[in-house]
Amino acid sequence: MGQNNHRQALPVSAPRAFASDGDGLVTGGPCGAGGKPGKPGQGGGRSRAGDLQMGAGWALQGRKEAGLGLGTPGIRLGVLLDIQQHFGVKDRGAGLLQSVFICSFMVAAPIFGYLGDRFNRKVILSCGIFFWSAVTFSSSFIPQQYFWLLVLSRGLVGIGEASYSTIAPTIIGDLFTKNTRTLMLSVFYFAIPLGSGLGYITGSSVKQAAGDWHWALRVSPVLGMITGTLILILVPATKRGHADQLGDQLKARTSWLRDMKALIRNRSYVFSSLATSAVSFATGALGMWIPLYLHRAQVVQKTAESCSSPPCGAKDSLIFGAITCFTGFLGVVTGAGATRWCRLRTQRADPLVCAVGMLGSAIFICLIFVAAKSSIVGAYARGWGWLFGPLTCPPLPQYVVIPTRRATAVALQSFTSHLLGDAGSPYLIGFISDLIRQSTKDSPLWEFLSLGYALMLCPFVVVLGGMFFLATALFFLSDRAKAEQQVNQLVMPPASVKV
Repeated sequence: MGQNNHRQALPVSAPRAFASDGDGLVTGGPCGAGGKPGKPGQGGGRSRAGDLQMGAGWALQGRKEAGLGLGTPGIRLGVLLDIQQHFGVKDRGAGLLQSVFICSFMVAAPIFGYLGDRFNRKVILSCGIFFWSAVTFSSSFIPQQYFWLLVLSRGLVGIGEASYSTIAPTIIGDLFTKNTRTLMLSVFYFAIPLGSGLGYITGSSVKQAAGDWHWALRVSPVLGMITGTLILILVPATKRGHADQLGDQLKARTSWLRDMKALIRNRSYVFSSLATSAVSFATGALGMWIPLYLHRAQVVQKTAESCSSPPCGAKDSLIFGAITCFTGFLGVVTGAGATRWCRLRTQRADPLVCAVGMLGSAIFICLIFVAAKSSIVGAYARGWGWLFGPLTCPPLPQYVVIPTRRATAVALQSFTSHLLGDAGSPYLIGFISDLIRQSTKDSPLWEFLSLGYALMLCPFVVVLGGMFFLATALFFLSDRAKAEQQVNQLVMPPASVKV
Protein backbone atom coordinates (compact mmCIF):
# COMPACT_ATOMS: atom_id res chain seq x y z
CA MET A 1 0.00 0.00 0.00
CA GLY A 2 3.03 2.29 -0.39
CA GLN A 3 5.00 4.33 2.05
CA ASN A 4 1.92 5.85 3.64
CA ASN A 5 1.30 2.59 5.45
CA HIS A 6 4.36 3.28 7.54
CA ARG A 7 3.71 6.94 8.27
CA GLN A 8 1.13 9.11 9.99
CA ALA A 9 0.67 12.81 10.59
CA LEU A 10 1.66 14.43 13.84
CA PRO A 11 -1.21 14.81 16.32
CA VAL A 12 -2.70 18.21 17.13
CA SER A 13 -0.86 18.38 20.43
CA ALA A 14 2.51 17.72 18.85
CA PRO A 15 4.12 21.07 19.68
CA ARG A 16 3.57 20.47 23.38
CA ALA A 17 5.15 17.03 23.06
CA PHE A 18 8.47 18.63 22.26
CA ALA A 19 8.34 21.25 24.98
CA SER A 20 10.87 20.18 27.57
CA ASP A 21 12.25 17.57 29.82
CA GLY A 22 10.88 17.06 33.30
CA ASP A 23 12.67 20.12 34.58
CA GLY A 24 11.17 22.45 32.03
CA LEU A 25 14.43 23.02 30.16
CA VAL A 26 14.41 22.98 26.38
CA THR A 27 16.08 19.80 25.23
CA GLY A 28 15.72 19.20 21.54
CA GLY A 29 13.03 17.96 19.23
CA PRO A 30 11.44 14.62 18.69
CA CYS A 31 14.98 13.33 18.60
CA GLY A 32 17.52 13.62 21.35
CA ALA A 33 20.87 15.32 21.16
CA GLY A 34 22.31 12.41 19.37
CA GLY A 35 19.57 12.29 16.78
CA LYS A 36 17.83 9.26 18.22
CA PRO A 37 14.07 9.17 18.26
CA GLY A 38 12.41 10.01 21.53
CA LYS A 39 8.92 9.46 22.80
CA PRO A 40 6.39 12.21 22.57
CA GLY A 41 6.28 14.22 25.73
CA GLN A 42 9.83 13.37 26.67
CA GLY A 43 12.84 15.49 26.02
CA GLY A 44 15.90 14.17 24.40
CA GLY A 45 19.38 14.67 25.78
CA ARG A 46 20.44 18.29 26.00
CA SER A 47 23.85 19.61 25.13
CA ARG A 48 26.17 21.07 27.73
CA ALA A 49 26.86 24.01 25.43
CA GLY A 50 23.16 24.80 25.25
CA ASP A 51 22.89 24.80 29.03
CA LEU A 52 25.89 27.11 29.34
CA GLN A 53 24.40 29.49 26.79
CA MET A 54 21.10 29.60 28.62
CA GLY A 55 22.82 30.10 31.94
CA ALA A 56 25.00 32.90 30.59
CA GLY A 57 22.05 34.57 28.96
CA TRP A 58 20.00 34.42 32.11
CA ALA A 59 22.79 35.70 34.31
CA LEU A 60 23.13 38.69 32.02
CA GLN A 61 19.39 39.30 32.03
CA GLY A 62 19.41 39.40 35.81
CA ARG A 63 22.45 41.68 35.94
CA LYS A 64 20.91 43.96 33.35
CA GLU A 65 17.64 44.35 35.22
CA ALA A 66 19.33 44.89 38.57
CA GLY A 67 21.75 47.38 37.06
CA LEU A 68 19.10 49.32 35.16
CA GLY A 69 16.80 49.36 38.13
CA LEU A 70 19.47 51.27 40.01
CA GLY A 71 18.91 54.26 37.80
CA THR A 72 15.21 54.39 37.06
CA PRO A 73 13.09 54.76 38.97
CA GLY A 74 14.86 53.71 42.16
CA ILE A 75 17.68 56.25 42.42
CA ARG A 76 15.51 59.23 41.46
CA LEU A 77 12.92 58.21 44.03
CA GLY A 78 15.69 57.72 46.59
CA VAL A 79 16.58 61.41 46.17
CA LEU A 80 13.08 62.68 45.42
CA LEU A 81 13.02 65.12 48.32
CA ASP A 82 16.38 66.55 47.22
CA ILE A 83 15.07 67.03 43.67
CA GLN A 84 12.02 68.86 44.99
CA GLN A 85 14.15 71.19 47.07
CA HIS A 86 16.80 71.75 44.37
CA PHE A 87 14.35 72.64 41.60
CA GLY A 88 11.74 74.21 43.88
CA VAL A 89 8.81 72.02 42.79
CA LYS A 90 5.86 70.77 44.82
CA ASP A 91 4.23 67.34 44.86
CA ARG A 92 2.57 67.94 41.50
CA GLY A 93 5.89 68.70 39.79
CA ALA A 94 7.57 65.70 41.39
CA GLY A 95 4.76 63.45 40.21
CA LEU A 96 5.14 64.86 36.70
CA LEU A 97 8.66 63.38 36.46
CA GLN A 98 7.37 59.85 36.85
CA SER A 99 4.30 60.39 34.69
CA VAL A 100 6.35 61.72 31.75
CA PHE A 101 8.70 58.76 32.03
CA ILE A 102 5.81 56.29 31.97
CA CYS A 103 4.03 58.06 29.11
CA SER A 104 7.08 57.86 26.85
CA PHE A 105 7.62 54.27 27.95
CA MET A 106 4.11 53.18 27.02
CA VAL A 107 4.28 54.91 23.62
CA ALA A 108 7.61 53.26 22.80
CA ALA A 109 6.68 49.80 24.10
CA PRO A 110 4.40 48.78 21.17
CA ILE A 111 7.06 49.93 18.72
CA PHE A 112 9.69 47.75 20.34
CA GLY A 113 7.17 44.92 20.55
CA TYR A 114 6.68 45.10 16.78
CA LEU A 115 10.44 45.21 16.19
CA GLY A 116 11.06 42.41 18.68
CA ASP A 117 8.75 40.02 16.83
CA ARG A 118 10.49 40.67 13.50
CA PHE A 119 14.15 41.65 13.97
CA ASN A 120 17.21 40.76 16.03
CA ARG A 121 16.06 41.03 19.64
CA LYS A 122 19.53 41.02 21.15
CA VAL A 123 20.71 44.02 19.11
CA ILE A 124 17.55 46.03 19.83
CA LEU A 125 17.83 45.27 23.54
CA SER A 126 21.48 46.33 23.76
CA CYS A 127 20.95 49.55 21.79
CA GLY A 128 18.13 50.47 24.16
CA ILE A 129 20.42 49.97 27.15
CA PHE A 130 23.16 52.15 25.62
CA PHE A 131 20.65 54.93 24.90
CA TRP A 132 19.20 54.69 28.42
CA SER A 133 22.66 54.87 30.00
CA ALA A 134 23.71 57.94 28.01
CA VAL A 135 20.53 59.89 28.83
CA THR A 136 20.61 58.99 32.54
CA PHE A 137 24.23 60.10 32.86
CA SER A 138 23.58 63.36 30.99
CA SER A 139 20.60 64.23 33.18
CA SER A 140 22.86 64.52 36.23
CA PHE A 141 24.35 67.75 34.80
CA ILE A 142 21.07 69.67 34.29
CA PRO A 143 21.24 73.18 35.87
CA GLN A 144 18.83 74.22 38.60
CA GLN A 145 16.83 76.62 36.40
CA TYR A 146 16.10 73.99 33.72
CA PHE A 147 13.60 71.69 35.39
CA TRP A 148 11.92 71.16 32.02
CA LEU A 149 15.12 69.50 30.78
CA LEU A 150 14.95 67.04 33.65
CA VAL A 151 11.36 66.27 32.66
CA LEU A 152 12.46 65.79 29.04
CA SER A 153 15.27 63.45 30.08
CA ARG A 154 12.76 61.32 31.95
CA GLY A 155 10.81 60.94 28.73
CA LEU A 156 13.92 59.82 26.84
CA VAL A 157 14.81 57.35 29.58
CA GLY A 158 11.37 55.78 29.14
CA ILE A 159 12.17 55.03 25.50
CA GLY A 160 15.33 53.18 26.48
CA GLU A 161 13.60 51.16 29.16
CA ALA A 162 10.81 50.15 26.79
CA SER A 163 13.32 48.22 24.70
CA TYR A 164 14.41 45.71 27.30
CA SER A 165 11.18 45.43 29.29
CA THR A 166 9.24 44.26 26.22
CA ILE A 167 11.89 42.12 24.53
CA ALA A 168 13.73 40.43 27.41
CA PRO A 169 10.72 38.39 28.68
CA THR A 170 10.20 36.91 25.22
CA ILE A 171 13.82 35.77 25.06
CA ILE A 172 13.48 34.08 28.43
CA GLY A 173 10.17 32.55 27.36
CA ASP A 174 11.99 30.91 24.46
CA LEU A 175 14.58 29.33 26.76
CA PHE A 176 12.34 27.59 29.31
CA THR A 177 8.97 25.87 29.56
CA LYS A 178 6.38 24.73 32.10
CA ASN A 179 7.16 25.36 35.78
CA THR A 180 10.72 26.40 34.96
CA ARG A 181 9.44 29.13 32.64
CA THR A 182 7.21 30.48 35.42
CA LEU A 183 10.11 30.43 37.86
CA MET A 184 12.56 32.10 35.49
CA LEU A 185 10.12 34.79 34.41
CA SER A 186 9.30 35.40 38.07
CA VAL A 187 13.00 35.83 38.77
CA PHE A 188 13.19 38.26 35.85
CA TYR A 189 10.32 40.33 37.21
CA PHE A 190 11.83 40.07 40.68
CA ALA A 191 14.82 41.98 39.28
CA ILE A 192 12.54 45.01 38.90
CA PRO A 193 11.78 45.46 42.63
CA LEU A 194 15.30 44.30 43.44
CA GLY A 195 16.76 46.96 41.17
CA SER A 196 14.36 49.59 42.49
CA GLY A 197 15.16 48.64 46.08
CA LEU A 198 18.87 48.80 45.40
CA GLY A 199 18.20 52.13 43.69
CA TYR A 200 16.66 53.56 46.85
CA ILE A 201 19.64 52.32 48.86
CA THR A 202 22.35 53.24 46.36
CA GLY A 203 20.90 56.64 45.54
CA SER A 204 20.67 57.59 49.20
CA SER A 205 24.10 56.17 50.05
CA VAL A 206 25.92 57.81 47.14
CA LYS A 207 24.20 61.11 47.91
CA GLN A 208 25.35 60.99 51.52
CA ALA A 209 28.89 59.95 50.60
CA ALA A 210 29.34 62.61 47.90
CA GLY A 211 27.30 65.32 49.60
CA ASP A 212 25.52 65.94 46.29
CA TRP A 213 22.45 64.11 45.00
CA HIS A 214 23.59 64.49 41.36
CA TRP A 215 26.17 61.74 41.88
CA ALA A 216 23.37 59.29 42.59
CA LEU A 217 22.48 59.47 38.88
CA ARG A 218 26.00 58.64 37.68
CA VAL A 219 26.32 55.13 39.10
CA SER A 220 24.01 52.95 37.05
CA PRO A 221 24.89 54.24 33.54
CA VAL A 222 28.33 52.66 33.89
CA LEU A 223 26.73 49.32 34.77
CA GLY A 224 24.34 49.74 31.87
CA MET A 225 27.12 50.23 29.30
CA ILE A 226 28.99 47.19 30.59
CA THR A 227 25.88 45.01 30.61
CA GLY A 228 24.80 46.08 27.13
CA THR A 229 28.21 45.10 25.78
CA LEU A 230 28.12 41.72 27.53
CA ILE A 231 24.65 40.99 26.15
CA LEU A 232 25.88 41.63 22.61
CA ILE A 233 28.82 39.30 23.11
CA LEU A 234 27.47 36.46 25.25
CA VAL A 235 23.68 36.15 25.10
CA PRO A 236 22.58 33.57 22.49
CA ALA A 237 20.30 34.70 19.65
CA THR A 238 17.43 32.34 20.50
CA LYS A 239 14.86 31.64 17.78
CA ARG A 240 11.24 32.55 18.41
CA GLY A 241 9.26 29.52 19.53
CA HIS A 242 12.46 27.67 20.46
CA ALA A 243 11.08 26.50 23.80
CA ASP A 244 8.19 24.80 22.01
CA GLN A 245 10.59 23.29 19.45
CA LEU A 246 9.03 25.41 16.70
CA GLY A 247 11.98 27.59 15.82
CA ASP A 248 12.49 26.05 12.37
CA GLN A 249 8.84 25.20 11.64
CA LEU A 250 6.99 28.50 12.01
CA LYS A 251 5.34 29.90 8.92
CA ALA A 252 5.59 33.53 7.86
CA ARG A 253 4.43 35.81 10.63
CA THR A 254 1.02 37.42 10.55
CA SER A 255 0.52 41.14 10.07
CA TRP A 256 0.62 43.56 12.99
CA LEU A 257 -3.07 44.42 12.53
CA ARG A 258 -4.03 40.75 12.65
CA ASP A 259 -1.92 40.29 15.78
CA MET A 260 -3.71 43.18 17.47
CA LYS A 261 -7.15 41.83 16.58
CA ALA A 262 -6.24 38.42 17.95
CA LEU A 263 -4.99 39.88 21.23
CA ILE A 264 -8.08 42.03 21.72
CA ARG A 265 -10.28 38.95 21.26
CA ASN A 266 -8.24 36.99 23.80
CA ARG A 267 -10.34 37.41 26.97
CA SER A 268 -7.67 36.12 29.35
CA TYR A 269 -5.20 38.55 27.87
CA VAL A 270 -7.61 41.50 28.10
CA PHE A 271 -8.60 40.86 31.72
CA SER A 272 -5.01 40.19 32.80
CA SER A 273 -3.98 43.45 31.11
CA LEU A 274 -6.63 45.34 33.07
CA ALA A 275 -5.44 43.63 36.24
CA THR A 276 -1.82 44.59 35.61
CA SER A 277 -3.03 48.15 35.01
CA ALA A 278 -4.37 48.15 38.56
CA VAL A 279 -1.07 46.76 39.82
CA SER A 280 0.79 49.44 37.88
CA PHE A 281 -1.43 52.21 39.26
CA ALA A 282 -0.83 51.20 42.86
CA THR A 283 2.86 50.34 42.66
CA GLY A 284 3.64 53.49 40.67
CA ALA A 285 1.90 55.76 43.15
CA LEU A 286 2.93 54.00 46.35
CA GLY A 287 6.48 53.34 45.21
CA MET A 288 6.99 57.03 44.55
CA TRP A 289 5.16 58.59 47.47
CA ILE A 290 5.37 56.17 50.42
CA PRO A 291 8.97 57.08 51.46
CA LEU A 292 8.06 60.79 51.42
CA TYR A 293 4.78 60.04 53.22
CA LEU A 294 6.58 58.19 56.00
CA HIS A 295 9.17 60.98 56.25
CA ARG A 296 6.35 63.48 56.76
CA ALA A 297 4.87 61.14 59.38
CA GLN A 298 8.14 61.29 61.31
CA VAL A 299 8.14 65.09 61.08
CA VAL A 300 4.65 65.10 62.63
CA GLN A 301 5.85 62.71 65.36
CA LYS A 302 8.86 65.03 65.89
CA THR A 303 11.31 62.16 65.36
CA ALA A 304 12.73 63.87 62.24
CA GLU A 305 13.16 67.41 60.95
CA SER A 306 11.63 68.82 57.81
CA CYS A 307 14.14 69.24 54.97
CA SER A 308 14.46 72.79 53.66
CA SER A 309 17.61 72.37 51.51
CA PRO A 310 19.50 69.37 50.07
CA PRO A 311 21.03 66.99 50.96
CA CYS A 312 18.04 65.64 52.86
CA GLY A 313 17.91 62.65 55.18
CA ALA A 314 18.24 59.22 53.58
CA LYS A 315 16.97 56.88 56.29
CA ASP A 316 13.47 56.37 54.87
CA SER A 317 14.77 55.57 51.38
CA LEU A 318 17.30 53.12 52.82
CA ILE A 319 14.65 51.30 54.84
CA PHE A 320 12.14 51.27 52.01
CA GLY A 321 14.80 50.00 49.61
CA ALA A 322 15.67 47.13 51.94
CA ILE A 323 11.99 46.23 52.30
CA THR A 324 11.56 46.29 48.51
CA CYS A 325 14.50 43.91 47.98
CA PHE A 326 13.40 41.53 50.73
CA THR A 327 9.76 41.36 49.68
CA GLY A 328 10.82 40.96 46.06
CA PHE A 329 12.76 37.83 46.95
CA LEU A 330 9.94 36.40 49.07
CA GLY A 331 7.36 37.29 46.45
CA VAL A 332 9.19 35.39 43.71
CA VAL A 333 9.81 32.33 45.86
CA THR A 334 6.28 32.27 47.26
CA GLY A 335 4.62 33.03 43.93
CA ALA A 336 6.50 30.30 42.07
CA GLY A 337 5.97 27.81 44.90
CA ALA A 338 2.29 28.64 45.30
CA THR A 339 1.70 28.37 41.57
CA ARG A 340 3.48 25.01 41.38
CA TRP A 341 1.47 23.71 44.36
CA CYS A 342 -1.85 25.01 43.04
CA ARG A 343 -1.26 23.49 39.61
CA LEU A 344 -1.51 20.08 41.25
CA ARG A 345 -5.08 20.98 42.24
CA THR A 346 -6.33 23.28 39.50
CA GLN A 347 -5.22 24.26 36.01
CA ARG A 348 -6.31 27.83 36.74
CA ALA A 349 -3.55 28.22 39.33
CA ASP A 350 -1.71 31.11 37.63
CA PRO A 351 -4.49 33.74 37.61
CA LEU A 352 -5.85 32.56 40.97
CA VAL A 353 -2.48 33.08 42.66
CA CYS A 354 -2.42 36.60 41.20
CA ALA A 355 -5.91 37.33 42.50
CA VAL A 356 -5.20 36.14 46.03
CA GLY A 357 -1.95 38.12 46.17
CA MET A 358 -3.65 41.31 45.01
CA LEU A 359 -6.65 41.10 47.32
CA GLY A 360 -4.41 40.35 50.28
CA SER A 361 -2.11 43.29 49.57
CA ALA A 362 -5.06 45.73 49.62
CA ILE A 363 -5.50 45.01 53.32
CA PHE A 364 -1.88 45.85 54.07
CA ILE A 365 -2.09 49.12 52.14
CA CYS A 366 -4.97 50.25 54.35
CA LEU A 367 -3.00 49.29 57.46
CA ILE A 368 -0.12 51.58 56.41
CA PHE A 369 -2.34 54.63 56.83
CA VAL A 370 -3.66 53.36 60.15
CA ALA A 371 -0.17 52.88 61.59
CA ALA A 372 1.76 55.78 60.05
CA LYS A 373 0.62 58.54 62.41
CA SER A 374 1.55 56.64 65.59
CA SER A 375 4.16 54.03 64.62
CA ILE A 376 6.65 54.28 61.77
CA VAL A 377 7.88 50.75 62.50
CA GLY A 378 4.34 49.45 62.18
CA ALA A 379 3.86 51.31 58.90
CA TYR A 380 7.04 49.81 57.46
CA ALA A 381 5.93 46.34 58.57
CA ARG A 382 2.63 46.76 56.74
CA GLY A 383 4.44 48.16 53.73
CA TRP A 384 6.18 44.78 53.53
CA GLY A 385 2.75 43.21 53.07
CA TRP A 386 1.53 45.39 50.21
CA LEU A 387 4.75 44.96 48.25
CA PHE A 388 4.60 41.22 48.73
CA GLY A 389 1.17 40.80 47.11
CA PRO A 390 1.81 41.91 43.49
CA LEU A 391 5.13 40.03 43.37
CA THR A 392 3.45 36.64 43.85
CA CYS A 393 1.83 36.95 40.42
CA PRO A 394 3.32 34.81 37.62
CA PRO A 395 3.33 36.25 34.07
CA LEU A 396 0.29 35.15 32.05
CA PRO A 397 0.72 36.20 28.36
CA GLN A 398 3.37 33.52 27.85
CA TYR A 399 0.66 30.86 28.26
CA VAL A 400 -2.25 32.25 26.25
CA VAL A 401 -0.39 33.90 23.34
CA ILE A 402 1.43 32.14 20.50
CA PRO A 403 5.25 32.60 20.24
CA THR A 404 5.19 34.91 17.20
CA ARG A 405 2.93 37.39 19.02
CA ARG A 406 4.49 37.37 22.47
CA ALA A 407 6.67 40.45 22.13
CA THR A 408 3.70 42.36 20.73
CA ALA A 409 1.51 41.00 23.54
CA VAL A 410 3.98 42.06 26.22
CA ALA A 411 4.37 45.48 24.60
CA LEU A 412 0.62 46.05 24.29
CA GLN A 413 0.09 44.95 27.88
CA SER A 414 2.85 47.32 28.99
CA PHE A 415 1.22 50.14 27.04
CA THR A 416 -2.21 49.43 28.53
CA SER A 417 -1.02 48.94 32.09
CA HIS A 418 0.99 52.17 32.02
CA LEU A 419 -1.72 54.15 30.23
CA LEU A 420 -4.32 53.17 32.81
CA GLY A 421 -1.82 52.80 35.65
CA ASP A 422 1.36 54.58 36.61
CA ALA A 423 1.40 56.99 33.67
CA GLY A 424 -0.98 59.15 35.64
CA SER A 425 -1.09 57.80 39.19
CA PRO A 426 2.03 59.58 40.58
CA TYR A 427 0.88 62.91 39.15
CA LEU A 428 -2.73 62.28 40.20
CA ILE A 429 -1.72 61.57 43.80
CA GLY A 430 0.47 64.68 43.87
CA PHE A 431 -2.33 66.76 42.34
CA ILE A 432 -4.89 65.56 44.91
CA SER A 433 -2.40 66.16 47.72
CA ASP A 434 -1.74 69.74 46.59
CA LEU A 435 -5.47 70.31 46.08
CA ILE A 436 -6.23 69.30 49.67
CA ARG A 437 -3.41 71.46 51.02
CA GLN A 438 -4.75 74.52 49.19
CA SER A 439 -7.87 74.45 51.36
CA THR A 440 -5.97 74.03 54.64
CA LYS A 441 -3.29 75.88 56.52
CA ASP A 442 0.33 75.24 55.56
CA SER A 443 1.71 72.95 58.26
CA PRO A 444 3.68 69.68 58.57
CA LEU A 445 0.52 67.94 59.80
CA TRP A 446 -1.46 68.80 56.70
CA GLU A 447 1.46 67.96 54.41
CA PHE A 448 1.31 64.50 55.95
CA LEU A 449 -2.49 64.16 56.00
CA SER A 450 -3.08 65.48 52.48
CA LEU A 451 -0.67 63.00 50.95
CA GLY A 452 -2.17 60.18 53.01
CA TYR A 453 -5.71 61.02 51.90
CA ALA A 454 -4.58 61.05 48.27
CA LEU A 455 -2.86 57.67 48.63
CA MET A 456 -6.03 56.08 50.00
CA LEU A 457 -7.22 55.77 46.41
CA CYS A 458 -4.71 52.94 45.87
CA PRO A 459 -6.28 50.07 47.89
CA PHE A 460 -9.57 50.45 46.00
CA VAL A 461 -7.74 50.14 42.69
CA VAL A 462 -5.86 47.07 43.98
CA VAL A 463 -9.13 45.32 44.88
CA LEU A 464 -10.38 46.05 41.37
CA GLY A 465 -7.22 44.43 40.01
CA GLY A 466 -7.85 41.31 42.07
CA MET A 467 -11.33 41.06 40.58
CA PHE A 468 -9.88 41.28 37.07
CA PHE A 469 -7.52 38.40 37.85
CA LEU A 470 -10.51 36.34 39.01
CA ALA A 471 -12.18 37.12 35.68
CA THR A 472 -9.00 35.99 33.92
CA ALA A 473 -9.27 32.62 35.67
CA LEU A 474 -12.68 32.03 34.09
CA PHE A 475 -11.27 32.09 30.54
CA PHE A 476 -7.68 30.96 31.14
CA LEU A 477 -8.07 27.30 30.12
CA SER A 478 -10.06 27.92 26.95
CA ASP A 479 -7.71 30.66 25.77
CA ARG A 480 -4.66 28.53 26.47
CA ALA A 481 -6.18 25.69 24.43
CA LYS A 482 -6.89 28.12 21.57
CA ALA A 483 -3.28 29.30 21.64
CA GLU A 484 -2.03 25.72 21.38
CA GLN A 485 -4.34 25.10 18.44
CA GLN A 486 -3.14 28.27 16.71
CA VAL A 487 0.46 27.14 17.16
CA ASN A 488 -0.34 23.98 15.21
CA GLN A 489 -1.85 26.07 12.43
CA LEU A 490 1.32 28.20 12.23
CA VAL A 491 3.59 25.16 11.99
CA MET A 492 4.61 24.15 8.51
CA PRO A 493 3.47 20.66 7.54
CA PRO A 494 6.20 18.51 9.05
CA ALA A 495 7.92 15.64 7.37
CA SER A 496 5.90 12.55 8.19
CA VAL A 497 7.05 10.50 11.12
CA LYS A 498 7.60 6.79 10.99
CA VAL A 499 5.65 4.66 13.44
